[in-house]
Amino acid sequence: MTTGSTLEAVGRPLDRVDGPAKVTGSGRYAAEFTLPGTAYAALVGARTASGRIIGINTGAAEDADGVLAVLTHRNLPKVAAPPRLLPSLAGHAAPGESFFPMQDEVVHYFGQPVAMVIADSSERAQFAARQIHVDYARDASVTTLEEGRDQAYEPEAIFAGFVPARSARGDIKAGFAAAAQRLDATYHFAANHHHPIEPSATTAVWDGDRLTLYDATQGIVASQRTVAALLGIPPSKVRVRASFVGGGFGCKAMIWPHVTLAAMAARWVRRPVKLALTREQMATSCGHREEQEQRIELGATDDGRLTALRHHKLSLTSPFDEWAEPSLSIAAQAYACPHYEGVYRLIRSNTMTPTFTRGPGETTGMFALECTMDELAHRIGVDPVQLRLRNHAHADPNTGHPWSSDGAQECYRLGAARFDWQSRNPEPRSERDGNWLIGKGMATAGYPVFFPMQPQRARARLYADGSAVVQAGTQEFGTGAATAMTQVAADGLGVPLSQVRFEYGDTDLPNVAATVGSAGAGMLSAAVHTAVTTLRDQLIAQAVLDPASPLHGSDPAAVVVRQGRMELRDDSGTGETYHQLMERHFMTDMEALGSWSPPAPDVPYGLATFGAQFAEVAVDQDLGLVRVRRMVGAFAPGRVLNAKTARSQAMGGMLWGIGQALLEGAVTDPRDGRWANAGLGEYLLPVNADAPDVAIEFVEVPDPVVNPLGVKGLGEVGMVGAAAAIANAVFHATGYRARELPIRIEHLL
Repeated sequence: MTTGSTLEAVGRPLDRVDGPAKVTGSGRYAAEFTLPGTAYAALVGARTASGRIIGINTGAAEDADGVLAVLTHRNLPKVAAPPRLLPSLAGHAAPGESFFPMQDEVVHYFGQPVAMVIADSSERAQFAARQIHVDYARDASVTTLEEGRDQAYEPEAIFAGFVPARSARGDIKAGFAAAAQRLDATYHFAANHHHPIEPSATTAVWDGDRLTLYDATQGIVASQRTVAALLGIPPSKVRVRASFVGGGFGCKAMIWPHVTLAAMAARWVRRPVKLALTREQMATSCGHREEQEQRIELGATDDGRLTALRHHKLSLTSPFDEWAEPSLSIAAQAYACPHYEGVYRLIRSNTMTPTFTRGPGETTGMFALECTMDELAHRIGVDPVQLRLRNHAHADPNTGHPWSSDGAQECYRLGAARFDWQSRNPEPRSERDGNWLIGKGMATAGYPVFFPMQPQRARARLYADGSAVVQAGTQEFGTGAATAMTQVAADGLGVPLSQVRFEYGDTDLPNVAATVGSAGAGMLSAAVHTAVTTLRDQLIAQAVLDPASPLHGSDPAAVVVRQGRMELRDDSGTGETYHQLMERHFMTDMEALGSWSPPAPDVPYGLATFGAQFAEVAVDQDLGLVRVRRMVGAFAPGRVLNAKTARSQAMGGMLWGIGQALLEGAVTDPRDGRWANAGLGEYLLPVNADAPDVAIEFVEVPDPVVNPLGVKGLGEVGMVGAAAAIANAVFHATGYRARELPIRIEHLL
């Protein structure tokens, strides 16, 4: 924090400023904007994984009551340019895949949009969509790892070209030659879907050549620029609004075809159009965590010090994009291992392009590594926590650069103490509670710190009555951003929280990048902090130059602001309020634009958030049922902006770890490539009855590198390591070592 104010609001466990709007229903989501004359669109998905459309009969749909138009590849306008896959952190166009549907007759995956009906009601649109009959010439398809294993290849790069497919340090052969202990384990991960409480939806309305979109998105600027690029119009002609978003978890970070299709439909029928995906369409329209296999080979000394780590990943991608979760990245940095090799291999398959899913790559990569580390600890008789401490990396193993901030060792110790880890008997099947076998496990959590690629901006305006409005073109999708930014603004200006209003959710406001990769809190707080402190410093400068001010002639650096009053740090009786200064100068308001430029990509520091996860499970020895009884997570996320919302973020990730470990697995029917459990009736998720006691501890470590407030982000690290801790606890309870997720009852019988 720069001079001029103190931290009074930041860090406090304040209630959400958007809470009343959510619980009263006054907060409006994308599908709740019903403008005069609104029409409704319904998509028709392909019923085969691969082939061509050889006939499409739309007559019955066109004749149905209330139908305004039926669009297919035969009459839908062409997009201005093919999409180019870009991660939304770039803040530019961010299509979810480099493919746009309904441009020709080719079908690449089950559920690919092949027709769109627009009608005067949602029910009529859905009914007419069911009347469309499509004939296909079906081709052979690849929809599972086993079907495509012999077609695997090593690309040059993954993750839209940002992550090399092969990385190494040291001499991997020498590392294994020096190892007294070697482990080799292969893990299989089912595909996962996102399923936020709000399915994706877009309402589009044209006013002449200007387009407004009400979109459920994690990046309003990304939506704006993607749709503008696909329609061939300037971004200045597109306005995107997203006041409330009902969860995203990655599926709303990229911009999928339905957003542009809504705009195209609205232009076709010349009236507003609302397009809301069904729950089943969420599985075929917004990406997913891909089915994957990871092989870990560890080499270590007899006392558990790592000498070599080989980590290979095989996964399914789409026919047109080389996408894979970067599962090897944080796993390569987690421990001080001198010799390392990481390789990604892909299989082109008949699926849509996978995408970010909470902890994209870190959750799976660290699961494989942490289960293998647990296996090493058991083999050599070393406590799992001590094994992690013994291999702690005091600097980034890839570069040798010091961490911008660490805290991992404190997380291990604090988490272990809160969990009472020392009372654990390390022998599997050693603890029982009636018919239940009790197990305790732990794992390391880690997540990289990402920076956007361009400056982040916010605007602050102070009124003469002492109230302030701070604006940024971001969005709130459940993370508590609006609340935390109100706290940051209040502290930066030195005014009471009740005097600050944070406005967001509109591309007409100063732009910031999409909130993805746990970068939202860091980049947004930096922009807001810069804006409010710039405004504060301007007012202080005016006061010290004003002969009528009690602060006239003072050193600006000696002036602080408390409760809207500028005063000398060492003489609180000397000063005046913002109101007094502005009233004397006949000012109704004053504003400043803040622009924060992130550190350069080659900053000489290792950048990561660390933590430790602990879990206790009970396993019914006869039925194979697993119940998670309690979890403890300790995390070092830099500065915590709001203790309450931060705890909620960490807890949400940990509870999702239960889903990853025990419940969530999307199953493909290889006959037609469809997801066999696309709806919430078949895709299993943790519910309240599955939720155990969860304890969260934070280790706040100063980080002067990442941004002005030292915020590293917390949205995803809470999930990383949670599933591994549960799986390691299942081993401790039963002696069964999980090699496949989710862990099913049949695995334990």
